[in-house]
Amino acid sequence: MLRTTSGGADHGTAAADSGLMSIGTVLNALREEFPEVTISKIRFLESEGLIEPQRTPSGYRKFSAEDVERLGHVLRMQRDHYLPLKVIREYLEALERGEDVRLPSVGRQRDVGDGDRLSELFGEHEEPTAARIGRGELMAGAGIGEERLAEWESYGLVTPLPDGSYDAEVLTVATLVVELGRFGIEPRHLRVMRAAADREAGLVDQVVAPLRLHRNPQTRAHAEDRTRELAGLTVKLHAALVQSALGVRLR
Repeated sequence: MLRTTSGGADHGTAAADSGLMSIGTVLNALREEFPEVTISKIRFLESEGLIEPQRTPSGYRKFSAEDVERLGHVLRMQRDHYLPLKVIREYLEALERGEDVRLPSVGRQRDVGDGDRLSELFGEHEEPTAARIGRGELMAGAGIGEERLAEWESYGLVTPLPDGSYDAEVLTVATLVVELGRFGIEPRHLRVMRAAADREAGLVDQVVAPLRLHRNPQTRAHAEDRTRELAGLTVKLHAALVQSALGVRLR
């Protein structure tokens, strides 16, 4: 159930008579399931055509319950299926046209031609690859500018791929760097975390490398599941160690 607390960058609260909500109210409603969502992220999704909130005469956004439901659907597809926004938009538009389409899986980067269908683009015959986002999409999603992104790159917090794009997970990293900045933690302070993450990734890679090189395709596929499992365990251990260290120091 949506909460109707007020707040946010745009003025106004949910209008009781119309059932519309301000962007701050929408943010509060989404954060229980998506704690990393920001007002900048919501505005970016609007600019990408994923949602179309109404506007008051003074220009403030007003969201319906359907808008919030659609936002949640978009955020889940990003989080759970690592889909690029372009694919998400095309999938939702196909559903709205009444077409029989299945939820696509992550596929290779390619443009959708006039004769292409989502089921063909993301069928099982395509081997999944990581979703990517462009530089502009990363900056807009994180609410930062070119200078700030360049600073993060100089400290190794985000790294572009050879073609200049970024792995979609970098947007999560960028959002967290912004959040930490609100507490006075600067990018230069985060180099130690980057180094620790690289060491942990290297350890996981060392464990699963024999599986990836195996001649059996099923064994190679199992390597990806094992990688995700180990990554989750290392993240949990890292968090527990940090909490344990802070607990000792606070005694």
